[in-house]
Amino acid sequence: MIKNAPYKFTEFESFSFQFGPRGSLQNTYDSKTGNYQYVDSKDSVVRTKLHLSNDDLLYLHRKAAMQGFWDFPKDETGDSVKAGLQPLRYIIEFTYKRKSKRVVFDQNYVGDPKLIDANKQMIKEIDLVMGQAEGRQKK
Repeated sequence: MIKNAPYKFTEFESFSFQFGPRGSLQNTYDSKTGNYQYVDSKDSVVRTKLHLSNDDLLYLHRKAAMQGFWDFPKDETGDSVKAGLQPLRYIIEFTYKRKSKRVVFDQNYVGDPKLIDANKQMIKEIDLVMGQAEGRQKK
């Protein structure tokens, strides 16, 4: 089954991750360039380079497969805004030589709870991998 999967790691080219309030996705990462921009706790925009290792990218690829990311709908956006709060929007994209998969997920998406949990778990895994890579780079 893995050999015939539509997304093979041997064809992997890049991974990108963006998130923030719907109007401004100020937190961005692109594995191809290593460009990483985020808003820190003091509301300052920080731009840096963050390089994920091949093992990190393979781990994310496998987690995506386990979470069923390839079968997620590409548009998981919510319409309502609760009490004037702007929900976070996440854009996750894996690019391969012959295919790519891009998912837009809003925090306030109303849908299958299993799908919402899978999205949240994928975001948690991405945060974990990026945090570990930052820790390695600081040493």
